[in-house]
Amino acid sequence: MSVLDNLFVKIAALVRTTLTGLGLGDIWVNLAMVILYLAGILGVMMTAALVLVLVERKIAGFIQLRPGPNRVGPWGSLQTVADTIKLLTKEDIIPACADRKVFMLAPVLVLVPTILAFAVIPFGKGMIATDVNIGIFYLIAVSSLATIPFLMAGWSSNNKYSLLGGMRAVAQMVSYEVPMVFSLLGVVMIVGSLQMSAIVEAQSKVWFVLLQPVAFLIYVIAATAECNRAPFDIPEGESELVAGVFTEYTGMKWALFFLAEYANLVLVSAIATTMFLGGWHGPVLPGWFWFFIKTSIMIFFFMWMRWTFPRVRVDHLMHFGWKFLVPLSLANIFITGIGVYLYKTIGW
Repeated sequence: MSVLDNLFVKIAALVRTTLTGLGLGDIWVNLAMVILYLAGILGVMMTAALVLVLVERKIAGFIQLRPGPNRVGPWGSLQTVADTIKLLTKEDIIPACADRKVFMLAPVLVLVPTILAFAVIPFGKGMIATDVNIGIFYLIAVSSLATIPFLMAGWSSNNKYSLLGGMRAVAQMVSYEVPMVFSLLGVVMIVGSLQMSAIVEAQSKVWFVLLQPVAFLIYVIAATAECNRAPFDIPEGESELVAGVFTEYTGMKWALFFLAEYANLVLVSAIATTMFLGGWHGPVLPGWFWFFIKTSIMIFFFMWMRWTFPRVRVDHLMHFGWKFLVPLSLANIFITGIGVYLYKTIGW
């Protein structure tokens, strides 16, 4: 553990000791630590969204041979700040026939699964909120809740385009969850544990992207679909559905959906780093910095995909998921099982 990694651990221990010294019971101390951790994650997510919007615009400009933001602030660096001020001051419109409570609740709930999922992500050695022994199972269970707010938003808007967008989002996310989960099972079979820290520790000598290249490829494709990003941005197909599930949303409610998109982008990149790219392992530099570098590379890769490939048709999307990715992921599990069996019994 590097000096900086150790510093973060000592700060967390100091806060816990201080809370205990105030006479709080273990339950309240643990609850306070979870709240502080979630507040930190929310702050990081907000900052990451501001930065990633600008970064993606710059990457899109580079790929498409155009400058991107270059007017507001040096090199366009304040463009996202200006957009945030604009969204905060825009009129909040709710359709007359919409289900007001569900319509207002959906943009808030869309962030909840992502925030909860970050609780089991190890950002460095010892830098994890709750290192539960069923970390992967918890991650899958929490992530599966992300479909509900999209259906709520589409149904409550009382708009046919929004409803179709919400139904598309649910169909796509549920369909691609299956191969994504199967791709993670190969890693679990090799390690023999569902604990996130144990999975990272098992990659001290070799990263699982080398042992599970097919699973990694399946995960990247399925994760792109889970985030509803191009070329799988079917729920907001402008040429067909105006803006899909977001059609009736304005101002900060609309912005919350896109904040959730970038939060999910960071989450799926962090999961890829943890499961396939060795997590915090790396020479010389602190573990958390290696985690940051690997996650940033994955984020860049997802952005590169978005601005390179055209949007696919919805029927092609569903056929590709069920007829190709699911059988391929099952075949990978079968082959991995044979390999694990031979390794444990014969010692190959």
